[in-house]
Amino acid sequence: MTLNQLTLVQAQAGLKKKKFSSEELVNACLKRIQKVDEKIKAFLTLEAEAVLKKAKEVDKLLAKDEKISETKPLLGIPLAIKDNFCTKDLKTTAGSLVLSDYKPPYDATVVKKLKEAGAIIIGKTNLDAWAHGSSTETSQFFTTRNPWNVNFLPGGSSGGSAAAVAADEVIGAIGSETAGSIRQPAAWCGITGLKPTYGRVSRYGLIAMCSSTDSPGPLTKSVEDACLLLQIIAGYDLKDATSIKTSLPKINLAKFKNLNGLKLGLPKQYFLKELEKEINKALLSAIKIFEKLGAKIKWVDLLEPKYAVAVYTIIQRSEVSSNLARFDGIRYGQDRSFFGEEAKRRIMLGTYTLSAGYYEAYYKKAQLVRTLIMKDFERVFKEVELLLAPATPSVALPLGTTKEAAMFGELQDILFEASSLAGLPAISLPCGFGRDGLPVGLQIIGPSLKEDLILPTAYLYQQVTDWHKKKPKL
Repeated sequence: MTLNQLTLVQAQAGLKKKKFSSEELVNACLKRIQKVDEKIKAFLTLEAEAVLKKAKEVDKLLAKDEKISETKPLLGIPLAIKDNFCTKDLKTTAGSLVLSDYKPPYDATVVKKLKEAGAIIIGKTNLDAWAHGSSTETSQFFTTRNPWNVNFLPGGSSGGSAAAVAADEVIGAIGSETAGSIRQPAAWCGITGLKPTYGRVSRYGLIAMCSSTDSPGPLTKSVEDACLLLQIIAGYDLKDATSIKTSLPKINLAKFKNLNGLKLGLPKQYFLKELEKEINKALLSAIKIFEKLGAKIKWVDLLEPKYAVAVYTIIQRSEVSSNLARFDGIRYGQDRSFFGEEAKRRIMLGTYTLSAGYYEAYYKKAQLVRTLIMKDFERVFKEVELLLAPATPSVALPLGTTKEAAMFGELQDILFEASSLAGLPAISLPCGFGRDGLPVGLQIIGPSLKEDLILPTAYLYQQVTDWHKKKPKL
């Protein structure tokens, strides 16, 4: 195993025991990026010299003070950041030509917390422009490829972060999810993706897409790594009015030995008719494993996912039109002629749904149905403690699939939208392989603030399976 293949937990332990230096770890990742990123195209911005200089400084700190890693748990570990998080003096484009030369004067709260924990930001990863999409094909720079087969899509909008982790270009990465943008690329790239409870992680400095559902979260090689990153980036933030004050409990995954008595619900409506047969087969195998771990499995009823698609489309387009109004080329960035086609479509539809005479018919009605979706989850979580479902209707699709497919993202994210609208935490895990040898993902959804139940459940599954350890051949 080369250093770039290490998990976050392994890298943390290795640095602490002085098995290797931060410079060696960073160098291994940079060499891997140099070797494979021409094919993968995960990174938009990479500053190799600055990163190596930072790693050398870290090694000097570690030599002076062996206990420093106790207060800086990520010291010397290279991570990638999705390019819609503001990074001080480091280009932040949101995948759009509007911000092609923008260097923010401040760090997003998530980035600030990672830096304070000692992490080294190795670079910024590609995404669908403004996070509008589920493929990275709407990026105005280039399309990221799936490491398992470069003729296929990695998913999106956090496609660059997911691909970088799957290809072992970095030790871990940060993404953001509005409705599937962490879980879907995690599923398609065969890695772990955690979407926290809405408000659990600060949105300050995250370029807003849909303000009422945007949720920053980790994309990692294991559940252990996702848990570690969540503990660092979670927390109340005065700078984010939607930030919640309830603290994340300390989660010790090692103390969990089984799932005895856990009530795990299988929503009938999420096992779609269109579900690829290989995904269905992989899910049925996974269900048996959860049963062996002690979980009690029960089929449950939820609202049909198609209703969430309609609600999400209206609400998201409305909030997009509002959020993108600030990018007028006056204070920063290029003028509005630099917007891509997808952004223009979403602005027009959102402006229409918010306009006089249509607001009550569309936006207000969508918010009322959103409340019904939330109540539906509240009802089902009185019957079971967690939900287990497929992550996506299909495995990764070929490059070019999004052309002439205006609703591509909404239909690929059909199994994520309801939980995102309800602000619920969820995780995507690899659970097998399907068509064309591409990864299959499952998702575990929990009640609000129940990351401390979702993570141990997912962790125990990974303790008895090795799907998350499989690597693409590049």
